Amino acid sequence: QVHLVESGGASVQAGGSLRLSCAASGLTHNDYCVGWFRQAPGKEREGVVVGWTGGGRTVYADPVKGRFTISQDNALNTLYLQMNSLRPDDTAMYYCAADPEKFGRCTVVAGVKDFRYRGQGTQVTVSS
Repeated sequence: QVHLVESGGASVQAGGSLRLSCAASGLTHNDYCVGWFRQAPGKEREGVVVGWTGGGRTVYADPVKGRFTISQDNALNTLYLQMNSLRPDDTAMYYCAADPEKFGRCTVVAGVKDFRYRGQGTQVTVSS
């Protein structure tokens, strides 16, 4: 069973930066479709970024383009989300997700919230 654990969430001022981490264990495939989604209070879950660990295209949601960057450390089985120029509307619980199925999944950022494996989330709060 794949297990994902997020960390790195915090309270920051607008304009600040954070790096979220997602440590994975129990991996059984060489590559996964991975990504991040978020959920703000009273709002629906929103895909943030999606991509394939084996390389290729990475898709970002429009609100975070140019500010957020996904990366990975294969040796540590860890996924990262670098978030710069944070805004109050970035405030949300952030979740990482993974799915071994690539076809039809790794280019649709809205689908990240439905991936097979998801972590428990880490809270990001941005104050103005």
